[in-house]
Amino acid sequence: MHALFESYFDRLQAMHQQFIDAIEDVPQEGLDWVPGADMNSMVVLVVHTAGSQRYWVGDVVGGDYSARNRDAEFAAKGLDFEALKTCLMDVEAHTHKTLEALTLETLSEMRPSWRDDNDPYNVAWALQHALWHTGLHLGHLQITRQLWDQRG
Repeated sequence: MHALFESYFDRLQAMHQQFIDAIEDVPQEGLDWVPGADMNSMVVLVVHTAGSQRYWVGDVVGGDYSARNRDAEFAAKGLDFEALKTCLMDVEAHTHKTLEALTLETLSEMRPSWRDDNDPYNVAWALQHALWHTGLHLGHLQITRQLWDQRG
């Protein structure tokens, strides 16, 4: 694997570990807790982040269609720590496999999407978006964990 993709994967792995660290000792009630209107539980944040990463890296970049149900990600509930950890580890393994097949030349290739707009995306954009999106929701998860810990 090219060093660029190794570095990319290392960053994703580090973020996944931070997700795991943030939820490791949270009781089920806390994993499903929604801190307020228009906010998500820790379960939803993990499931949606994994689903999005699987879509952008697996479906778009890798061409391995997953039949993702984005709406179901936001309805996720009742998954315990082990199930959430497995969710992250599964998408991590799939991402690694996809990255192994890439070259620097593939970064500029256009790939179809299965979104409503059906717009194509280049590989570089899709990879960057997946990394950005994972980091964004890691921050959301960490804040949700802080709010859980500090609730009255």
